[in-house]
Amino acid sequence: MDMNVIIGSDHGGFDLKEEIRRFLSEKGEHIVKDIGTFNHDPVDYPIIAHEVAKNISEERFNRGILVCGSGIGMSIVANRQRNVRAALCHNLYTVRLSREHNDANILVLGGRVLGLGLALEMVDLFLTTDFEGGRHQRRLEEIDNITNAPETD
Repeated sequence: MDMNVIIGSDHGGFDLKEEIRRFLSEKGEHIVKDIGTFNHDPVDYPIIAHEVAKNISEERFNRGILVCGSGIGMSIVANRQRNVRAALCHNLYTVRLSREHNDANILVLGGRVLGLGLALEMVDLFLTTDFEGGRHQRRLEEIDNITNAPETD
């Protein structure tokens, strides 16, 4: 299944992002765009998270992957974009459910939290797991109705 994937990290997630990028490149199944960061120099995570989320929101890419030290900051920023469902995951179970039940389109990982082997398994699972639809689709529509509703006093 060929997919366009956008990936980004801050300095805290740089090493893991590089390993993920290499892993996906070696598999050769997906087109991967790396938007940085490209070294260990400090960079503010909101800028990277916003760029990945914006590209997902505008449907320029099928899926996104964000990596920072803990994953928390990136997930907060990414989920502020319309039509983005960024899931901070820590194991295979949460990755699987993020796709099957929530149709997550961005996987967020903590570079200082996860080991490399598990992280790569999580990425592979994220990119190969389908959304189940059904009752889960109804719930996503409810989320969209809430988040896209006009604000009231």
